[in-house]
Amino acid sequence: MLVHASHPEIANRLKRAHGHLKRILEMMEEGRPCLDLAQQLQAVESAVGNAKKALIHDHIDLCLEEAVQAGRQSPAEMLGEIKTLTRYL
Repeated sequence: MLVHASHPEIANRLKRAHGHLKRILEMMEEGRPCLDLAQQLQAVESAVGNAKKALIHDHIDLCLEEAVQAGRQSPAEMLGEIKTLTRYL
C-alpha cells in the first residue's frame, strides 16, 4: 500500500471533522440552537472538502505524474483520469 507524505495530515483533518460531527450530534440531543448547529456543520463540510481537495491534488501531483514518467500511463490516460477527478472537486 502506497502512503503519501500528505496522508497523515489528511487523516488528521478527517479525524478533526469526525470529532466535530460527533459533537454536532451531541449538540442536537442537547437541543442547541439551529444557528449553532449550522455553523458547526459548515466547519465539518469545509474540513472534509479541504481534505478531499488535498487528496486529489496530491494524487495528481504525485501518482499521475510519476505514472506518466515511469511509462505506466500515457498522457491521454492521465488526462482522462484528471477529468474524472475534477468531478469530485
